[in-house]
Amino acid sequence: GAMIGVEALLRWQHPELGLLGAGPLVTAARAARMERELTEHAHRVALAEIAGWPRALGKLRVSLNITAADLGDSDFADRFAAMVKAAGVDPDRLTLELTEQASAAAQLAQIRALGCAIAIDDFGTGYSSLSLLARLPIDYLKIDNGFTRTIDGSDRDRIVVRAIVDLARALGLLVVAEGVENERQLE
Repeated sequence: GAMIGVEALLRWQHPELGLLGAGPLVTAARAARMERELTEHAHRVALAEIAGWPRALGKLRVSLNITAADLGDSDFADRFAAMVKAAGVDPDRLTLELTEQASAAAQLAQIRALGCAIAIDDFGTGYSSLSLLARLPIDYLKIDNGFTRTIDGSDRDRIVVRAIVDLARALGLLVVAEGVENERQLE
């Protein structure tokens, strides 16, 4: 029942199109071959914000998203570590989230050694691979909000979510359920 973490999300208030979320921004960055630059900018802004938070928020965990393009860049972990150090943010407060399609064990191990946690975002969607759970140095599974949105109406969704939670716990992983908005979903 207590807030222990937040996620930094990409948003842009476009003068004509209104508020744009991560989906269209990442798609545009991918088309322009600027995914790495977009992620780096988002990380710099988020780290600067975190560094300026009052002491009362000093223990709040913050999740930042990374892409396959980031993990495909052999210098990503070093650049990220330098950004964290320059911002003066404790890496123990950070979780880097990757979608199931993005994985690079060596880069993730380097980032984890820095002190950051690693999460698989939107678990249970896309190209789920249970082998990722055994191969990657991860700490969390984030259950996609598509499951939590319908969990109070579907026995099948409840069974799938329970199986994911049980599997994660058996592997010693923490679980985050995105989009829980009421008591029934929480149960």
